[in-house]
Amino acid sequence: MNKMIENSMVTRPLRVAALGLSLLVSPVLAWAQNAIQSINTTQQAGAEVVRIELSQPLSSVPAGFTIQAPPRIAIDLPGVTNAIGRSSLDINQGNLRSANIAQAGERTRLVLNLKQPANYTAQLQGKALLLVLDTSNKATSTSSNVSSVNQKEPVHFAESLNREQMALRDVDFRRGQDNAGRVVVELPNNQVGVDIRQQGQSLVVEFLRSSLPDNLRRRFDVTDFGTPVQSITTSQSGDRVRMVVEPRGNWEHSAYQTDTQFVLEVRHQKQDPNKLVQGPGYQGEKLSLNFQNIEVRALLQVIADFTNFNVVTSDTVTGNVTLRLKDVPWDQALDIILQAKGLGMRKSGNVLWIAPKDEIAAKEKLDLEAKAQVTQLEPLRTQSFQLNYTKAEEVTKGLMGQGAGTTTKPILTQRGSVIFETRTNQIFVTDIPSKLEEIQDLIRKIDIPVRQVMIEARIVEASDTFGRQLGVKLGASDLRGINGGTPGWGVGGSNRVAVTGNYLGVGEQTRQAEITGESYIPNTYFVNLPATSIGGQNPASFALSLFSSTANRFLNLELSALEADGKGKIVSSPRVITADQVKALIEQGTELPYQVATSSGATAIAFRKANLKLEVTPQITPEGGIILDVDINKDSVGQTTPAGIAIDTKHVKTQVLVENGGTVVIGGIFEQIEREEESKVPLLGDVPVLGYLFKTRGRTAEKTELLVFLTPRVISDRSAAR
Repeated sequence: MNKMIENSMVTRPLRVAALGLSLLVSPVLAWAQNAIQSINTTQQAGAEVVRIELSQPLSSVPAGFTIQAPPRIAIDLPGVTNAIGRSSLDINQGNLRSANIAQAGERTRLVLNLKQPANYTAQLQGKALLLVLDTSNKATSTSSNVSSVNQKEPVHFAESLNREQMALRDVDFRRGQDNAGRVVVELPNNQVGVDIRQQGQSLVVEFLRSSLPDNLRRRFDVTDFGTPVQSITTSQSGDRVRMVVEPRGNWEHSAYQTDTQFVLEVRHQKQDPNKLVQGPGYQGEKLSLNFQNIEVRALLQVIADFTNFNVVTSDTVTGNVTLRLKDVPWDQALDIILQAKGLGMRKSGNVLWIAPKDEIAAKEKLDLEAKAQVTQLEPLRTQSFQLNYTKAEEVTKGLMGQGAGTTTKPILTQRGSVIFETRTNQIFVTDIPSKLEEIQDLIRKIDIPVRQVMIEARIVEASDTFGRQLGVKLGASDLRGINGGTPGWGVGGSNRVAVTGNYLGVGEQTRQAEITGESYIPNTYFVNLPATSIGGQNPASFALSLFSSTANRFLNLELSALEADGKGKIVSSPRVITADQVKALIEQGTELPYQVATSSGATAIAFRKANLKLEVTPQITPEGGIILDVDINKDSVGQTTPAGIAIDTKHVKTQVLVENGGTVVIGGIFEQIEREEESKVPLLGDVPVLGYLFKTRGRTAEKTELLVFLTPRVISDRSAAR
């Protein structure tokens, strides 16, 4: 949660006003040059601290008194004048209502108007006078009533000091750090009053005594920026400009103003916003600041007091700044101040050095030039390095910027040199001592044993085939004509008809033609649709013959059928061991010769591989996983063509991340073939039941599948490799 005004240090300016009060006149010539430069108020741990900056330190704590009704505190400052230029300001912050300064001659009286009675203690701090107000003795009932009323009222970010309405210049939206939404409003001057309050889930910002140009009266849809802010609606409401910001989710807001730029920042609410963590965002403790034309050096001192950092400010840091911040991390507040005045910062321990950016850059340039000159004059020294796991030649090339496949700058200085000795695997480096220490740290990091990885691949080829064939042969013959009788059957008068399987068979049985062979049964087929072979296997057959008692007339039937079922699996398991990030290759197979034409026109013999190959490059991740760049080939000899022998190729190339000892399937090819065939005699093949005597049917189903499994293992010792 944001630390509000009651429980964090809050710095506000106090505009000083002259008040017609009676002053004691006591001329003190020694203090005639002392004057009030600025008055600020801070609040910490329930106590309000008023800081009065003077041009010269006071010699002693000034006297003062308190008034209960109305509650006031008056401090007399002899020999002090008012150099602020104004005499009154309404504060309305905490227990303070306003502050007044009255000056007469060489004496000044500071009057603090309180909401409730309070005691105080005064102390000197350099040129400053600190007044610590003790609120522990205040009336609790009155304090509770005031607190409850203030919680319902809007937060007065800045009081309105404009006498007339002035138009806002621009309204813009930007995305800040940590996905924060930043509403940027350009004000006509730094005197515009601003009120901020939360209304439900919305933020309402009102700019007092302001007007809004027509081109700015619109609704901004900023959903695409990815911040908590969804939309911004700006409109005119009486003598003020009303802005409604619609955030979403758990959010918190802060506001700040530098000169004429007002910024409202809405960001995601964090669990512990005061925890300092690494990251680009601002994580400092939150504070609120409100200064009108304050010196930058004094403002930096306020930041130093709040953060307990030691701030060293350059003498060239000058100028004033107007700043209003509301619930802003202190590191962001410091960044805003530096950006507003073009300053830079360098941190060393708990000391912050602040100076103009040009001055910082010039000093750093001088420091670097001084170091370069020292490097050129520093004496050289030679040191030898024994390498245990890395080749001395490779390290030498790296130090000289000659790495393979890379273009790098030499690590050695211009005066440095290096040589290597292969037999003892040592390098000898000559350079300045600081560079030798750097090289020693580098060698300590790279000269380490490289872990090894064993990669096992399993290539599985599975096949499943099924086939079924059913066929028939049907025929008839009449041998009466051949045996001396009359062939055929009478169809009226002297006409007869003969029936057999084909034209030649009819001629033979009716003795129109000579018998073509020893057996004329093949010429008697009505239907010749036998089952075909499957995978080189012939079908089984069954024959049946119906004939007359004189063996002159025959009806022959042959049924053939075949069913084949096959399953197969081929497993190939190449295995290889290699070092981390080193390519490994293992292959086994056959080289097939083929003829090629040469440039002279003659022929030559070339070879093409049909092999099993595993090519892999492992990389061990910091989490213990293994990244594999894999290239696997599974080739086999195919069919013979007029141009040569074909090669059936199966190839997988990919990159995968596998846990140590885990198995992953990197590829798979599944192929399924189903085929049904039917051959029949027209019309007769469609007759129910009897149609099976006039047709043949076949069915074939084939499934093939290829899977590639990979299992990498990091080898922790030599015994695992065996």
